[in-house]
Amino acid sequence: MNVETAREYCLSKKGVTECFPFDEVSLVMKVMGKMFALIDLEGANTIALKCDPEYAIELRERYAAVEGAFHFNKKYWNKVCFDSDADDRLIEHLIDHSYEEVIKKFTRKLKVEYDALP
Repeated sequence: MNVETAREYCLSKKGVTECFPFDEVSLVMKVMGKMFALIDLEGANTIALKCDPEYAIELRERYAAVEGAFHFNKKYWNKVCFDSDADDRLIEHLIDHSYEEVIKKFTRKLKVEYDALP
């Protein structure tokens, strides 16, 4: 996988927008205004994704491509390298997982708004 493929995959999901709230090289992907991914455009080699804490540890132990995300709460965020032992299918699964982790924490009001989207 590469940066553009990851970006397109994220944007294909319901309610997703992209922005640059931190700097011009950190592309943030949000679902209903809540961040679920950060793609590093400068190095063009990593994506930071939210993760269930127990699953995050399991992934870090199993894959060289997965480690705690720098500048994030490492309990909940992993950095995944595109050019290591994480294949496209795994990266797509981790993007899906991150997206779902954020959605399940929505307030009732936000969940209603999300459900009303086409």
